[in-house]
Amino acid sequence: MRHPGPGAPRGGSADPALAAGRASPFSAIAGFVGKTLVIAEVEARKLRHDPTELITRALQPALWLLVFGQVFTRVRAIPTGDMRYIDFMAPGILAQSVLFIAIFYGIAIIWERDLGIVHKFLASPTPRPALVLGKALSAGLRGLSQAVIIYVLALLLGVGIRWHPLALAGVVCTVILGAALFSTLSLIIACLVKTRERFMGIGQLITMPLFFASNAIYPIAMMPKWLRVISSMNPLTYEVDALRSLMVVGGESSYGIGVDLSVLLGATTILVIIAGRLYPNVVR
Repeated sequence: MRHPGPGAPRGGSADPALAAGRASPFSAIAGFVGKTLVIAEVEARKLRHDPTELITRALQPALWLLVFGQVFTRVRAIPTGDMRYIDFMAPGILAQSVLFIAIFYGIAIIWERDLGIVHKFLASPTPRPALVLGKALSAGLRGLSQAVIIYVLALLLGVGIRWHPLALAGVVCTVILGAALFSTLSLIIACLVKTRERFMGIGQLITMPLFFASNAIYPIAMMPKWLRVISSMNPLTYEVDALRSLMVVGGESSYGIGVDLSVLLGATTILVIIAGRLYPNVVR
């Protein structure tokens, strides 16, 4: 006759409901992660059907590096200390490229609504934040494809690239966080305006202020005081700051890598929660 152990309840085995309750937080997290990755994989699969989008998206940063960067490196109009201007500018152009891809990402949600795809997602048991986060991660993959292109251009232009594995891993994390942040902001805009025309107008309206009110193409020290205040509230500033210290030889972070990544992660988390609540508004 088998006797229960000292920790087991009298009368037999442990309560199955209690065991399920203990396992439920882990299973819930695993389910959330799995559904998020499925959404990201579905979104990333679209790149395979239209890879030309990546090439066309690379034209603008290429022009910035080849024309603007080369000219200002020669004339030395912007003081960047011991670092060449083209080296100073390369991380900013990478951040710009990620921004331009991510900030118009929400228009795909409007197309999906018109095709009835959003209705199917909303009818599924997938949590709304998982839908949002999956799309944000797929935007990160698109950002990484741009990073590869810009790295190649930077090498051809003689930019001193840091190849340390930790530095490269930091660049990957920063690009994914930056793309996730701005693509989620884009999704929120799409949930609020609901039409392609208004979305494109607002996207174009906020893109340039985000870019020029950051440290992407000139140091913060050159800015007037009022612009420094705005720059300190601009998440693109922290993305560029992290990329500059991780990507190029001699680059330094003004705020610290920990602060940069914490700001990006915190802002992304808040926007994902907001977008998850607003996501059903796309079809209303």
